Amino acid sequence: MEKMVIKGGTPLRGEVPVSGAKNAALPAMCAALLTEDELTLHRVPALRDIRTTKQLLIQLGVQLDDLTPGTVRIRAREISDHTAPYELVKTMRASVLVLGPLMARAGIANVSLPGGCAIGARPIDQHLKGLEAMGAAIELRSGYVEARANRLKGTDFTFDLITVTGTENLIMAASLAKGTTVLRNCAMEPEVDGVIDLLNSMGAAIQRESYDTIVIEGKDSLHAAVHTVIADRIEAGTHLIAAAITRGDVLVTGCDTSHLVSLLEKLEEAGLNVEVGQDRVRVTSNGRIRSRDVETNPYPGFATDFQAQYMALVSLADSRCTITETVFENRFMHVQELVRMGADIRISGRSATVRGVQKLSGAQVQATDLRASACLILAGLAAEGVTEIHRVYHLDRGYERIEEKLVRLGADIRREKDELL
Repeated sequence: MEKMVIKGGTPLRGEVPVSGAKNAALPAMCAALLTEDELTLHRVPALRDIRTTKQLLIQLGVQLDDLTPGTVRIRAREISDHTAPYELVKTMRASVLVLGPLMARAGIANVSLPGGCAIGARPIDQHLKGLEAMGAAIELRSGYVEARANRLKGTDFTFDLITVTGTENLIMAASLAKGTTVLRNCAMEPEVDGVIDLLNSMGAAIQRESYDTIVIEGKDSLHAAVHTVIADRIEAGTHLIAAAITRGDVLVTGCDTSHLVSLLEKLEEAGLNVEVGQDRVRVTSNGRIRSRDVETNPYPGFATDFQAQYMALVSLADSRCTITETVFENRFMHVQELVRMGADIRISGRSATVRGVQKLSGAQVQATDLRASACLILAGLAAEGVTEIHRVYHLDRGYERIEEKLVRLGADIRREKDELL
């Protein structure tokens, strides 16, 4: 086990590039199962979840080569295995994204029910309902989804609730189905459109007919493609909040600013100076943060993946605000750790009342999930004294070399072996 040790109080200054988005790279890698031809992906981040997905694809018989750092070539000439085992799937919920491609290409899939961050129930019932509507026979046995179909058929399916991975899974499944599939109440996240762009470059016929309706004309086969993964909007936003919380001046480059609108609006409301360019954003502090309420919602609303980081920021704001979490029911586990550092936060149901304090103090804290880890790093950067964050393995699931990037901005942060665990 490792820990992060941070000596806070230094304003961050400088320029930081954004890596490729994990949540766009993972479905792109799984899409390689849809064709016998090669798929080459650029801007693939070096993350633990990426390594897990590589292991899973190899388990299924896929050939995989790292050509250069960030570039991977994948070829599923033959699928020799149709099982995504518990040992791999338990660590990463996105492993379920092999379900749709396996059913589309091979008509058979045995996928363990997924795991991942403990931030609330995230069932895959919408994935299964959609596949059943496309003609799949599905059974749940011994913790596995066992799905079978001769060939999936086009259907008209409405999601009961918005799900990003569910939308991606059914888009991939429908790309090789017979006939036309119409998916309604779809997720609108940029990562979903990244999957659509990739599949269309592979020869699929997919169109977002309206903001939440996607139409897929099934093809008999797909072909080779070269694709660049979109920028990680959550990483970009995390660095912008780091500038704000340390009263610094940071330029984030290589991002798609259209994906950050809800966060940038909130930062401006909170008194930050925000300068937006074509593929870059600069955030400069103008003094103490102004408290502003926020409610998380599916894209294009304020992302739940920014909630913990924003809470760290407003814990040092000038008054009181309310943060309401509408996406996941158990995503306030970072609160007790922020309180250990001196934050004044009270939880009532799905809302947290944050009363800004003058300062945070360094402490020993424990990360509970990916975004909570980032939240505690932000708090540690702003706090007086030294903060030690334990269980930081969560960070490596979603942030590429975060401590190295922060050091280049002037942060006093290092990774050490954790003798307490």
